[in-house]
Amino acid sequence: MARSLYEWIWQHEFWLPPGITWEDMQESEDTHYPQPRDLLLSIPFALILVVIRCAFERAIALPLSTSLGVRDKQRPKAHPNPVLETFYSTRRKNPKEGELLSLAKQCDLPVRKVEKWFRHRRNMDRPSLSKKFSEACWRFTFYIISFFTGLAVLYDKPWLWDHRECWTGYPQQPLQPSLFWYYMLELSFYWSLVFTLPFDVKRKDFKEQIVHHAATIFLISFSYCANYIRIGTLVMVIHDASDCFLEPTKIFNYMKWKKTCDSLFMIFSAVFLISRLVIYPYTVLYNTYYYSMEIFQPFFGYYFVNVLLIILQLLHVFWSCLIIHMVYKFILQGTMEKDMRSDTEESDKDEERDKIREKDKNGITCFSSVTSNGYIQRNGSEPLDNRAHRANGHAKER
Repeated sequence: MARSLYEWIWQHEFWLPPGITWEDMQESEDTHYPQPRDLLLSIPFALILVVIRCAFERAIALPLSTSLGVRDKQRPKAHPNPVLETFYSTRRKNPKEGELLSLAKQCDLPVRKVEKWFRHRRNMDRPSLSKKFSEACWRFTFYIISFFTGLAVLYDKPWLWDHRECWTGYPQQPLQPSLFWYYMLELSFYWSLVFTLPFDVKRKDFKEQIVHHAATIFLISFSYCANYIRIGTLVMVIHDASDCFLEPTKIFNYMKWKKTCDSLFMIFSAVFLISRLVIYPYTVLYNTYYYSMEIFQPFFGYYFVNVLLIILQLLHVFWSCLIIHMVYKFILQGTMEKDMRSDTEESDKDEERDKIREKDKNGITCFSSVTSNGYIQRNGSEPLDNRAHRANGHAKER
């Protein structure tokens, strides 16, 4: 059965244009084509990148954050409570109202204290500012290296300047060593992001990030197996261009360099919108959908790769809407909001809600103290102090 499944998956009708078979893709001493087994190398390379990342964050990023004045926020710790801790680790981190009442009875505590315990416990799991800084430093370093590696690999390639060259001789386009290592670098990095996803900063667009990583890995892998190497290199360079500006924007935000952060964000927004909404549709989508038809007829691989490219474009539109909204707010208010896409964790709302409650509590206390001292006039009546003065004869009748 396994052999039958293997033969079915690797039918040449799925991967190659009509009229081309795997026999036509046989290698020789001077000619090498992409082989699916090569993709297995990306797994150990991804693990190596994870090790390099850990060493980079500890040896470079963390000391750099300290020297640049990045300070972690001191958060109150939750008092040890076995019952609440068991519920937190095994059931859910944010219990519902009925569960709060039940836990309060078990622990013989007020519901308010149980709710506060869970809030403090969630805050203990929140990533520190230095962790965010280190993660942004690592991604910035990789994107810079990857982007300039892509430019160095592609600057003398004809398909970078004439997009129809992506399909000249397809699929019998020999694989150059520089293109192979560029592909391995990118694929290994995205696999490393998948491996570290449970430990990285959890952001608002967590689900979209999973879809993005999955679509990217499938796209890179399929484009390699089907020898869409040329179009794949264009996709990777276009994506790395804007990411080179996003990560330093986060870094300066953590450093509290507001003006520099705002300036970089505006540059990032322009690069992102131009590269993802203009260059990508024309250079990649239009190229793959129309220009390729000048060389071969549609087949399964043609439809599949276009679906993956369109999924990426839909994600581009989603993130572009968030970016445009932030730019609009910046133009109106003259100040940058929190990064709606990347820097807002789910538990940030807890602290904001807590501050509102504290303000309400302080307001009630102030109101009570004011009314008890007789400074509030009701129904248009005079202050109580004035009445007392008049009663004692210290005020004249009008």
